[in-house]
Amino acid sequence: MDHIQTEKKYSIWIWILSIAIPVVVAILFSVNLHDLGYDVKPLSFLPPIYATINGLTAILLFSAVRAIKKGNQALHERLIKICIACSVAFLAMYVAYHMTSVETKFGGEGAVRYIYFFILITHILLSIIIIPFVLVTFVRGISGSYQRHKKLARITYPMWLYVAVTGVIVYLMISPYYVH
Repeated sequence: MDHIQTEKKYSIWIWILSIAIPVVVAILFSVNLHDLGYDVKPLSFLPPIYATINGLTAILLFSAVRAIKKGNQALHERLIKICIACSVAFLAMYVAYHMTSVETKFGGEGAVRYIYFFILITHILLSIIIIPFVLVTFVRGISGSYQRHKKLARITYPMWLYVAVTGVIVYLMISPYYVH
């Protein structure tokens, strides 16, 4: 099977996941188990864990790019697979936290408030936009379409890195306002 056929084979799944993930997250984000009558303890220990996973993802992404620049394709592929797994783990923990906890309001004032919301909004928007970019870039890489992979990776990498880094920044900025 040639590269284009492989990409076409996965394209329906890329579209499904690119639409389903943000929709499901938005739905689950609006569900609070306490409001539905479930007696669950807030998973308040999760935010520092998923923020750490975001930081780890940023480090692994940077390492993956270094690996491929040094010609180590096997390491590059392993690191990208770990980055994808980290992103899935982050998402699961993020949703679980928000389904069991009260919404945390940012309490900063003045310029820091505008900075926080700028970072938060760009983080959220890019975290949605990045899904098909990551999936298409990954499929191009594993299918052996290296030139097309490299061309798209130049766009995907900085966006994914931005999402990972700003996830940590958002956590650090809002963490003083968490209710424990």
